[in-house]
Amino acid sequence: MTAFFEIGLSILLKVYPMTNLLMHCGGSHVTRDDIANAPTPDRTRTWVPVPHHRLLELAQTTIEGQGYSVTNQAHGLWGNADRYFGLMELASQHEADDYRLVLGLRNSHDKTFPASLALGSQVLVCDNLSFYGEVVLTRKHTRFIERDLPGIVAQAVGRLSEMRFQQDERIDAYKQTRIQDKMANDLLVRAVDCRVIPVTQLPHVLKEWREPSHAEFTEDGRTLWRLFNAFTESFKSRSLERLPRRSQALHGLLDPICQLAA
Repeated sequence: MTAFFEIGLSILLKVYPMTNLLMHCGGSHVTRDDIANAPTPDRTRTWVPVPHHRLLELAQTTIEGQGYSVTNQAHGLWGNADRYFGLMELASQHEADDYRLVLGLRNSHDKTFPASLALGSQVLVCDNLSFYGEVVLTRKHTRFIERDLPGIVAQAVGRLSEMRFQQDERIDAYKQTRIQDKMANDLLVRAVDCRVIPVTQLPHVLKEWREPSHAEFTEDGRTLWRLFNAFTESFKSRSLERLPRRSQALHGLLDPICQLAA
């Protein structure tokens, strides 16, 4: 099953290394050479497997053609190299420092799932091998997949500029929105109600709000960005599997404060 979550990269890359985002569900971290050497089964009349390295190379070529570079990546194989997942952190010369967009790829040679790309401010492969991202495009391994795959990749990559703008807008709004302690305290209580954090995490978030662990969050005073990062610090001790839902709930709580669409 595919689900869509908007997950700020400032949460996930700060909380978990990219390899952990990919590998926590039991796969083996591999190199690109390993991917290139993974065997591809013979095609049948109705089923056409795509080599894992073909999907990866096509994605990277398309990304670079749009002016993006891959700044970080992680790749994993499951089973007998029958299932592949990859994550590529992207940047361009116009990219903000606060976050990166990520392209996720998956492919199977055992008919477990179709060739897919997920695009988002972060992408997560979860314990049940679900694929999370803000945009997910898939193509079954049927007769014309080799013809259609370049278009699917181009369609996903074509959303990068739009998504970068949306995330820039959100982070800037958080930074520009000043809040008082009273509002911060109210948001903390509401965060428990909407399950952003359990009640046991309240002291930790409150401490980070009052005395941030990172100096950059004190530079602009008491802003929504500072509170946002107080929450994300508390996520470091929480389950990765619950992070997408908590992150979505956090944005839903904070966005209306700075008049962004929830």
